Amino acid sequence: MNALTLALLFAVAIATTACSTTEQRVGGAAVGAGTGAAVGGPVGAVVGGAAGAVTAPTVVRETRRATR
Repeated sequence: MNALTLALLFAVAIATTACSTTEQRVGGAAVGAGTGAAVGGPVGAVVGGAAGAVTAPTVVRETRRATR
């Protein structure tokens, strides 16, 4: 394994263990990866997936708060 792959796996492990719900992280990562792949190809998919996994709980929380 090269260092970049190992660092990416470590970052994903940290992001998923610090989450409130795994379903929110997985859903956010999937949406982010799909959007990133459409915009930036393989690199965009990785970046979009990471960004989606990190921001998903905040987006869900704010959406629920706004719809009450």
